[in-house]
Amino acid sequence: MGSLETPTDERAILEAFLDWDRAVVENKVRDLDHAGATRVATPTGLTLLGIVTHLTYVEGRWFRHHLAGEDLPSDHAGSFTPAPDLTVAAAIAAYAAACTASRTIAAGMDLDALGAIPQQHVGTVSLRYVLVHMIDETARHLGHLDVLRELTDGQVGDG
Repeated sequence: MGSLETPTDERAILEAFLDWDRAVVENKVRDLDHAGATRVATPTGLTLLGIVTHLTYVEGRWFRHHLAGEDLPSDHAGSFTPAPDLTVAAAIAAYAAACTASRTIAAGMDLDALGAIPQQHVGTVSLRYVLVHMIDETARHLGHLDVLRELTDGQVGDG
């Protein structure tokens, strides 16, 4: 993972921060075995792999559903529970594919373009709103990944 370049326009800044966060998500779990990735370290059952499946879900929910209008099932709570046979490699591949789909949708939109399906709490959202929200969502869960990874094997940092 390279260093974060300093973009100069708003869209490039938003996309660069989100892409940095996405890359760190992948780096946090890439070298874990299944036991490490599914180790439960909180009373609620939170796992590293569960956070990746949740982030995969929210990428689809915000970009594909709210912005592009695709009819997707809603299972926010269940998104934290990966299938028992889900491998780390498959979870990373699914997350990468979701991020690619999100980038493709965003590429065809202006920052002020409004989404197709309103979100139940905030209504109709713009691409700008979704990018800022996804930076916040991904960064918040990176904090969880940081703590869970440190508890799993002592690893700290961006990779």
